[in-house]
Amino acid sequence: MKAKEFDKKFDDNKEDIIDHLDLSSLKRLNHVQKRVNVDFPTWVIDSLDREARRIGVTRQSIIKLWLVERLEERSIRI
Repeated sequence: MKAKEFDKKFDDNKEDIIDHLDLSSLKRLNHVQKRVNVDFPTWVIDSLDREARRIGVTRQSIIKLWLVERLEERSIRI
């Protein structure tokens, strides 16, 4: 399919164009996972576990969630 035809299908929004895309090599920019190790005092781990159980997520999820929230909050203020 030529780019002009693809653009028309996209712009007209009458046809789903997803079947015309090659998603096999799709990558989200700035979303590559990288492992880090962080040491916390026991009381912090206990508090994280309690909060994670309260909202029904894992410890890792609550850490990620809170870090992302804080970083987004700071980026808005800067």
